[in-house]
Amino acid sequence: MKTILSFLISVLLSLPVVAQGVNDGDELLNRPADRTYDIVLDSGYLKVGVYRDFPPYSYEVDGQPRGIDVELGKLIAQEMGVEFRVHWIIPDEELGDDLRNNVWKGHYLDKQRLADVMMRVPYDKQYAYMQDSTGEYINEQVVLFGPYQQETWQIAYNPEKLDTVDTVAVFQYHPIGVEIDTLPDFYLSSALQGRMRNQVRHYPNVRAAFEAMRNGEVSAVMGMRAEIHHELAKPENEAFMQAQNGFPGLMKQVWDVGMAVKHTHRQLGYAIEGTVNRLVTEGTLSEAFTGMELAYSVPGYYRDFLSEEAIAQAEGQK
Repeated sequence: MKTILSFLISVLLSLPVVAQGVNDGDELLNRPADRTYDIVLDSGYLKVGVYRDFPPYSYEVDGQPRGIDVELGKLIAQEMGVEFRVHWIIPDEELGDDLRNNVWKGHYLDKQRLADVMMRVPYDKQYAYMQDSTGEYINEQVVLFGPYQQETWQIAYNPEKLDTVDTVAVFQYHPIGVEIDTLPDFYLSSALQGRMRNQVRHYPNVRAAFEAMRNGEVSAVMGMRAEIHHELAKPENEAFMQAQNGFPGLMKQVWDVGMAVKHTHRQLGYAIEGTVNRLVTEGTLSEAFTGMELAYSVPGYYRDFLSEEAIAQAEGQK
C-alpha cells in the first residue's frame, strides 16, 4: 500500500478514490448523514473507516473484513453496545484527501457515505495544526485523537544471501525490495549520497516484495514493522529473518497511529478515546496484536505519563 506523502511522506497509496460501505446519507440532498454520538447509539451501528487491501491492518478474507484495525473497530463498537460496520477506504493522493472524502465531506462521486471514525491516521501535532499560505488550518474540519499504536520501519532479509544486517550500508552491494513511491523507496534511493539507489527494486506492495525475495530477486525487504511481521509469520517466509539495524538520516523512524472524527462530532471522539485508553493500558490491544503474530508498541503519547511497569503491562510483558 503506497504511503501518503503529506505525512513523513506518510503512510498509504494513491488510486482513484471511492470508499465502500453503508449508504445512510440523504438521497434527496445528496449529502452524508450527520451522525453525532447520540445518533450513532440510536442507529445501533458504528461505521469504522479502514484502508482496503492493507494487511495486516485491514483486508478481506472470504469476503469478511480482517486485520488489526478491524479488530480494534469491533472492540470499540462492542464497548459502545452497537454493531461494527466496515467503511472501506481506497486512498487518494494525500492524507488530507482521505480525511475529506471519508470523515467530513464525502467524495464528489459518493457524497452520501462517510465513516463515523477513521482508523490509521498519524497522531502528529505538527500535522494536525498545519496551516496553508493564508494561515488557515488545513485540518480544521477533523479532530485527530486516540493514538493506539506506535509504528516503525523494519527490514527482513534472506540469511542465505546475507549473514546479518547491522547497517543499511550493505545494500550498496545487495538488492532490496520496497513498495514503490513509499518512504523506504525514497530513503534507500537517496541515503548514503545515493549509493544504494541502483540496488533498490520496486514492487506494488510488501507482499510482492517478499515473493521476489523467495524467488531470489532481492536479498531483503523494507516496510512498516507490522507489514514485515505479517509476512514473516507466513510458512512460506519462515526462512527469512528480522534485521536489527537502524536507519541513519531518516527523520521519522517511529510515529503514533490514531484516529479521526469530524470536528462537530467531538463527543463521539471522546467516547471512543476513553475506550481506546482502556484497551491500550489494560493490555487488551497488545493481546490482539499477539493473536495476529504482530509486535505491539505503546504509543509515545502514553510513554509521557505511564510508569515503566504500566508500559510493560500495556505491551503484554507481564
